[in-house]
Amino acid sequence: MARDDIRPIVRLRSTAGTGYTYVTRKNRRNDPDRMVLRKYDPVARRHVEFREER
Repeated sequence: MARDDIRPIVRLRSTAGTGYTYVTRKNRRNDPDRMVLRKYDPVARRHVEFREER
């Protein structure tokens, strides 16, 4: 269970409003706040910000 404590699975949702999500893991020690990554949204067909949802 120590694996889930340090690197939990997070879902990144597109801010373009398309509902597209990425699923990834994050290091809680390096990123204690919510993650924001700029990734490709195939529904919007452009790069947009993806924010971590809980």
